[in-house]
Amino acid sequence: MTHTLHRQGTVESLSRDYVVLAIPAKGYNSTGSGPKLRQIKEIMARHHPVNMGDIKIGNMFEHSIEDVVAFEQDGSVVHAVYTDVDTLAAVLADLKELDAGISVVVSGLFDHVAQCCSRTGLEVHTTEFSLGVHGNVSRLPSRETLEITTMCGHGLVAANLVRRMAARVKEGSITAAEAGKELARQCVCGIVNPVRAAELLQKMAEKQEG
Repeated sequence: MTHTLHRQGTVESLSRDYVVLAIPAKGYNSTGSGPKLRQIKEIMARHHPVNMGDIKIGNMFEHSIEDVVAFEQDGSVVHAVYTDVDTLAAVLADLKELDAGISVVVSGLFDHVAQCCSRTGLEVHTTEFSLGVHGNVSRLPSRETLEITTMCGHGLVAANLVRRMAARVKEGSITAAEAGKELARQCVCGIVNPVRAAELLQKMAEKQEG
């Protein structure tokens, strides 16, 4: 699963950004996975994620987190975002205890994720790296913009919207926290970190001229 691992940013910024994803395997354990995925979402919600979603219904900024948890369908993919390693470790400990037989993927700084696995007695099965973007990279948005847009692995957070939100934060028509939530709402999976987005938007706003 790769759509959660293309995040860009500094170590300091990424140290407050961890995505937990649970996905059944089609043809193996997808049939009958709905109730298990709901149990996983219950655990995710119990640890107060800053974003959470189910690809079959959407994220917690489109629906209430209670509705996201209650929705149940075989073969779905569920996600939650946390901002610190202690919470991440607690989530992994509870998922280990549940032992639902569903694959769990964690995206974050490698050493931090490894430490969380070690703390909970888990072994890393596979490590995936993002090799970045190749080609005519001069056509990409600015680094500051990419730090936000890459939080949505399916590209649903538009660069122009990010720039617009930063401009609105600067003019005072919206707070950085409100803007971060608006950007998070665009990502159906629920993997955009609105807290980190707000921090990055605030910095962009402060750098804008005028």
